[in-house]
Amino acid sequence: MQVEKRSIDFVPESERHGHPGSLFFIWFGANMNITTIASGVLPVVMGLNLFWSALAIIIGSLVGAIFMASHSAQGPKLGIPQMIQSRAQFGVLGAVLPLLFVMLIYLGFFVSNTLLAAQALESVSPLPATGNIYLIGALCFVVALYGYRLIHRLQKLLSLLSLLIFAAATLLALQLPIAPEQWLPTGFVLSKFLVAVSIAVTWQLSYAPYVADYSRYLPSNTSSAKVFWYSYAGTVSGGAWMMILGAMLSVGIGDFSSNVGGHVVGLFGGGAWLLFAFILYGQVSINVFNLYGAFMSTITVIEPFARLKVTPRVRGLFMLVISLVATALCTISQDNFINFFLNFIFFMSYFLIPWTAINLVDYYCLRKGQYRIDDIFDMNGMYGRINWIACGCFVLAIALEIPFMNTTLYIGPVATALDGVDLAWLVGLLVPALSYYWLMKLDKRTHGVAGLS
Repeated sequence: MQVEKRSIDFVPESERHGHPGSLFFIWFGANMNITTIASGVLPVVMGLNLFWSALAIIIGSLVGAIFMASHSAQGPKLGIPQMIQSRAQFGVLGAVLPLLFVMLIYLGFFVSNTLLAAQALESVSPLPATGNIYLIGALCFVVALYGYRLIHRLQKLLSLLSLLIFAAATLLALQLPIAPEQWLPTGFVLSKFLVAVSIAVTWQLSYAPYVADYSRYLPSNTSSAKVFWYSYAGTVSGGAWMMILGAMLSVGIGDFSSNVGGHVVGLFGGGAWLLFAFILYGQVSINVFNLYGAFMSTITVIEPFARLKVTPRVRGLFMLVISLVATALCTISQDNFINFFLNFIFFMSYFLIPWTAINLVDYYCLRKGQYRIDDIFDMNGMYGRINWIACGCFVLAIALEIPFMNTTLYIGPVATALDGVDLAWLVGLLVPALSYYWLMKLDKRTHGVAGLS
């Protein structure tokens, strides 16, 4: 197996390979981890029973994956990473704006995965909680620096083991003492149900900034419909399954949310050292991809301003800084993981939804997939340095979301008036989609849309 030669550049046809069916397994396997299980705990923590939690998870997964898979379908056509393609909407320099938020998302997932791994390790490690966090942070850095190729090689094995272990965990969860009324359609609360739906939507959307990175190596004549449906089926089935499993375990095991990893291992009885090792390896491997993604994003931000030669020393330095920052955030968030994770999910939705609306409207409605790849890497090309329309619509959408927000940190006046119903996601979807489409149509010649729409 060769080390990847491409970073943020275009993948030529001679290096394209594979079949869209592989995307099902990539995105099914991507959800097979305890972080996805932890996200399924959130609807129960908010007060929904299992019936309404499972329904919200299924609806949210089905809706959110539409956007995720629509981004995936762009990969074979364009042959470039997803966030680089955002330069066609925001401009070469303007794309730094959404990219900064994507970098924060990578850090947030690093924190979440590290905290869950540290919780799982706590019952078998002689180190204190903070020591476990430092240990895992250091392990992630070393593996990201020296073992990225090994992680790739073991990914298929990890996916197979994940399937077997979580299938067994599901069978064990079905035997837990869960009250029958948990599965009845009673105790419905609209505001909590909509929040639970938005959590599942956001979980699927969290893959959007890099989903096309995994489909861009497919031949350019690959069916877009097949890319969409294989990606869609994989992420919906894997994500909904793990989140519903998390909801079931949260109801069936007391104080499950305090130690998700440890309680999952506890399902299999004592002495499950191999299971601890599997969970730890799974979380570390996920964080390796988060570090790699954060590194790639950093290079993408710097590239328009300076031609940086990425030597092994430069790569190591960047990853070390990112690891130190993320590990420091872990120590701050460790006392109340569920509260941190819930706010992190909301944070993602408020920024990801406006970005995805602009990107998909541009690709499917305005340019219909027709882009000049060379100009995406040229500040003096047709997409320009900054597209103020895209940047303005993005910032406007975020500002208009604020009154509609309902989080543990802040509740907007509109959400309060609606008895806690959070409609920020709807504002974040409609406002940038409509305003960007309309303004770009009016000013189409300036931004290279003429003749492509």
